[in-house]
Amino acid sequence: IGTYLLCTISTISSAACGYGFTLLSSKTMDINKVWGMGLNKDSQIGFHRSRKNKSKGYEYVLEPSPVPLPLAKPQQSRVLQVSCGRAHSLVLTEEGVFSMGNNAYGQCGRKVIEGEIYSESQIINKLQGFEDRVVQVACGQDHSLFRTEKGDVYSCGWGADGQTGLGHYDIASVPTKLGGDIGGVRITQVATYGDSCLAVSETGELFGWGNSEYLQLTSVTETTQVNVPRHLRFNVGKVKEASCGGTGNAILTEEGHVFVWGYGILGKGPNLMETAIPEMIPPSLFGLSDFNPNICVDRIRCGLNQFAAITNHGELFIWGKNVRGCLGIGRMEDQYFPWRVRNDLVMVCHIVSQMFRLDLAFLPTY
Repeated sequence: IGTYLLCTISTISSAACGYGFTLLSSKTMDINKVWGMGLNKDSQIGFHRSRKNKSKGYEYVLEPSPVPLPLAKPQQSRVLQVSCGRAHSLVLTEEGVFSMGNNAYGQCGRKVIEGEIYSESQIINKLQGFEDRVVQVACGQDHSLFRTEKGDVYSCGWGADGQTGLGHYDIASVPTKLGGDIGGVRITQVATYGDSCLAVSETGELFGWGNSEYLQLTSVTETTQVNVPRHLRFNVGKVKEASCGGTGNAILTEEGHVFVWGYGILGKGPNLMETAIPEMIPPSLFGLSDFNPNICVDRIRCGLNQFAAITNHGELFIWGKNVRGCLGIGRMEDQYFPWRVRNDLVMVCHIVSQMFRLDLAFLPTY
């Protein structure tokens, strides 16, 4: 899809990768605003007459294909963001939030129907029940998070690891407002991946809930699950952005410093494979030096076992597990320190991130 992306880069507003599929969206006033490609066994990229791999049971769409949305004003209403989970998707528009795909745990924000067939489903659900306008959506593996304009957080879906944050471990098919330590706190960003969740407040405080098998929440619990948001009192300064991975997390401070914790290749070499307390990656690894004293990290993202950072100079750094060459660094070995990606890809990422704030995501691998 490289040629397609370059031809439409001036109109792409958001992109997201799920477990083998991708969604792209545009803020244009054209009728077609969302496109999907990849695996589509559960109609996670909408209704398509899918091609099937008979030997492996795949259902897939090979090229970017339009995803029709049931908008009341299809030409006037813009799509603001897309997000992808394991087999479900969320689309944030000016008319509200729409969901599609697998709803076995209520992750699409509608009643769970026993025995429902998701293959070639034409159901695109408009979510209800929010007290004010939703401004951010985030898909976990089988759950969904929603942040509103007032800074409230809602969730629905699978709660077996506490990832819905609703004080129980059951499924929730209706988006419900979270309490716990974020009750009454204005949240400015939410992040989730797998079964862990993070949230950042307008004052730069960090909160977390969900799975803690990989030390993500060890600072507040001795158990491996937390079912309500808890305040993570890390001594890192004011948090600007948080990102969840499958086994490791990252936060970016207002000073442009990157901190990592959890389990796996965290970016500080082969001797640091797990930590419960965030450790800062030396800024020099992102290019800071006496000759370049103004360089700092501007954005961060996590994949299942990978990390990415974009600096204020538009340089992209990647590190982590390099399964099947997913890091794109030109070799197959794992990367234990941040590695700057070649200039042509950096230029594209810089244009996208700075002009259109494209959400970077990574295809999970096993």
